[in-house]
Amino acid sequence: MPLYSYKAKNIKGEEESGTLEAQSTSHLAKIIRQKGYFLLWAEEGELKKNYKKSFIKRIKFSKIFVKVPLKEKLFFTKNLGVMMKTGVSLPRALEILSKQGKTESFKNALQEISKRITKGENLSESMESFPKIFSKLYRETLKVGEETGKIDESLNVLSLQMERENTLKSHIRTAMAYPLIVLVVAFLIGILMFLFIVPKMEDAFKDLGIELPLITRLLLSFSGFLISHLVLFIFVLLVLIVSLICFFKSKRGEKIKDALFLKIPLISKIVRQVNCALALRTLSSLLGAGVPIVRSLEVASGSLGNFYFRQSLKQSAIIVEKGKKLSEALQPYQNLYLPMVSEMLKVGEETGETARVLAKLADFYEEEVEAATKKLSSVIEPFLIIIVGGVVGFFAIAMLQPIFSIGSRL
Repeated sequence: MPLYSYKAKNIKGEEESGTLEAQSTSHLAKIIRQKGYFLLWAEEGELKKNYKKSFIKRIKFSKIFVKVPLKEKLFFTKNLGVMMKTGVSLPRALEILSKQGKTESFKNALQEISKRITKGENLSESMESFPKIFSKLYRETLKVGEETGKIDESLNVLSLQMERENTLKSHIRTAMAYPLIVLVVAFLIGILMFLFIVPKMEDAFKDLGIELPLITRLLLSFSGFLISHLVLFIFVLLVLIVSLICFFKSKRGEKIKDALFLKIPLISKIVRQVNCALALRTLSSLLGAGVPIVRSLEVASGSLGNFYFRQSLKQSAIIVEKGKKLSEALQPYQNLYLPMVSEMLKVGEETGETARVLAKLADFYEEEVEAATKKLSSVIEPFLIIIVGGVVGFFAIAMLQPIFSIGSRL
């Protein structure tokens, strides 16, 4: 029998490496499992040489991570479900889908997962090495499918979950695109005016030899500073943007940002609806797939963007674990969830249809988000006109006031 060098890990995270004789890699995986470990990699030959090769492979695989789009993962999930229904083996299906991937990191991940499955790992286990690509929700749902022998059904649940999530996020992106474009364009136009138009106006004012109002002098001073220190201005602006991003990613900054989003008029309602829809849809998918309710709450909390919604589900998991119902656990969070959520959940718990009720509630919130985002552009437009018009008016008065003063003297 050939000699294999291998590396394995147990459920405690302890690693073991060495060499063993086995008929094949699958035979080796069985031997390793009997020892309480699962196989990470294995190759024929001496340990040092193969470990070096494996190390080089891991270096190659761990290139700078590129985020995998949700649409690509949705395409993969749907097609994997279809292939498994038609009888294509899991490693073969992963190999085929890896060739169809658009993102390099995703293609590499699927190839690596395919190799691990042939060595004896489960699909959900092999995905644990790629948490940025396959979330806890994804892995937990598949794990239940593996335990029940219904992976194709779990993939269908995930497809529906991701499809709804993609639709929800596309509504938000569409609603926010218009105001962001207007504000960015207005900012760039303002900078260009300070760099090219204001200096020409300053030369004209010098030729006229008139005394300038304070507001005009301030604008001319800022224009001069911007032209003289343009590189410094860009650097400070970039530092400010990066600092704000880093601050809002910190725990304290995230709490402040999420609290503001829950209080800002117009936006707060949509933020609540989006997070409610995601929370309820995720819980519905997990419960429908057979994940226990406490674990479902813990996993769902990790899939939410807002800190306060995450905390509500984490605390609810603790309360439910003590024996209370989910409807009771969510009652203290009336500022986040409508009273209707608790009342509907009570009905679902009494009839044993909690997952179905959660899905219906998620449908309701998703429809509310769609309606709200369609109205958002028309509601924000007057505010944008006032802001842009106010800035343009201020600039026009500052530049034209000296000319009007000359006219009044003639």
